Amino acid sequence: MATETSTPLKGHCTCKTITYEVLAPFLCTNCCHCTWCQRETGTAFVLNAIIETSNFRITSKTKPVLIDTPSASGDGQMIARCPNCYVILYSDYGGDGTWTTFVRAGTLDDKSKKTVKPDIHIFTSTKMDWVDLTSEKERGVPVMEESYQASQVWRKDALERFDVLKQKMDRAKKAEEGADKGKEESKI
Repeated sequence: MATETSTPLKGHCTCKTITYEVLAPFLCTNCCHCTWCQRETGTAFVLNAIIETSNFRITSKTKPVLIDTPSASGDGQMIARCPNCYVILYSDYGGDGTWTTFVRAGTLDDKSKKTVKPDIHIFTSTKMDWVDLTSEKERGVPVMEESYQASQVWRKDALERFDVLKQKMDRAKKAEEGADKGKEESKI
């Protein structure tokens, strides 16, 4: 199961133009070895620490530049880059960043970075051959050839927090559908 970290955690881009805080423990930290992540990061994998967007805040005056990028799922992802050094700070897969934020763990400051380790390795069927996950398996970290179900990996409190988030998402969707229906009826 995923490990809990102390909070708040702090992070920044390379030039420190963008700074941020994470106000709650991450829901889960995925180490993704898919070929898309390899290509987008120019590395062997990406380490994404998932948090509710409401528990993530930019603390600098400067805000990141948001870039829509294609993804393997076809849903795309929104990537947040520093406008000065262009480092990717976080992203959201298939959304607009309203609900979840996938923090690039490498952008955490040194003290915060020491508290975050992968909770799961995903898409290892396409990992680089030289990446050896033996010690991760010995540590009890799940290693999946493809994706996974959160219920198999996430801590109980993380699953509970995500359930609350899904309820908020459902209410927002229903409110939006109601507003759209009202607009259509007013046209009649």
